[in-house]
Amino acid sequence: MLELNRIYNMDCLEGLKQIPDNSIDLVVTDPPYEIQTSGAGIYKQPDKQYVKELNLMKDGFSPEILDELCRVLKKINIYLFCSQKQIIPLLDYFVKEKGCNWNLLTWHKTNPVPACNNKYLTDTEFILFFREKGVKIYGEFKTKFTYYVTPLNQKDKKLYKHPTIKPLEIVENLIVNSSREGDTILDPFVGSGTTAVASKKLKRNYIGFEISEEYCKIAEKRISETTSNQIELPEIEHNVPQRQFDWLDELLGERR
Repeated sequence: MLELNRIYNMDCLEGLKQIPDNSIDLVVTDPPYEIQTSGAGIYKQPDKQYVKELNLMKDGFSPEILDELCRVLKKINIYLFCSQKQIIPLLDYFVKEKGCNWNLLTWHKTNPVPACNNKYLTDTEFILFFREKGVKIYGEFKTKFTYYVTPLNQKDKKLYKHPTIKPLEIVENLIVNSSREGDTILDPFVGSGTTAVASKKLKRNYIGFEISEEYCKIAEKRISETTSNQIELPEIEHNVPQRQFDWLDELLGERR
C-alpha cells in the first residue's frame, strides 16, 4: 500500500496501479511533451546540453496512463502541461470520450529559448484543465486568470537541475483553484518536485512518482526544506491582452 506525502522512485504506470480507485482529489502534472526537434535551428545543434536533455523527454507518454489517472481520481480533475501537438489528442480523450469541461491556460515566457529558424518562437506553453461535471473551482479573482506571463526561472533550473521546471507560483495557483486543504494531490511525473512542494506549502497531501533516481533525491530535498503553511500567493503579471484560442473550439466542433 502506497503512503501519502512520499515520492516514489518508480515508473508511474506501475505506481498508479497500486493506488485505489477514486482516492485522489486532483492531478497536476508536467508529463513528457511530444515535440518535433527535426529541421533547422537550435535543435539541430547536438552540442547544446538543453537539447540533449529535452531529447530524453520528447516522445510523449502512454495513453494507458490517462486511463489510470481517471480511475484513481474521485472525479476527473486534472491539469496537464502539454505541447501544442498534444492538445488535440488530449481534447479528444477528455472532452469527446469522457465528456469533461475544459479550459486552455497558457504560460507566456518573456525569455524563451531562441529557437526560431523557420518557426515561431516557443514562447508559450499550454496547460489543459479538464474537470468532470460537479467538480468545483475555488480560488479568487487573482488566481483565476487563464494566462501567466513570467520569465523562465533560470535560478531554479540551475538549482534543481531540471530542464523543464515549471514556476512554483503557477502550480500553487492551480492547486488553490482546484482543491481544498487536506485534499490529496497526485503528480505521476514529479520531476524536481514542484507539485509536491506546492502541495505541502498549501497544506495538501501529495503523492508522486519519478523514474529518475537523481530527480527523486532532488525532489525529496526540496520537500524537506519546505514549510507547511498557508501562503499568500504572489502577484503574477497579467498586463498583456489575453490571447484567444477560438480555433480550438471550432476544430473540436468539427471533430465531434
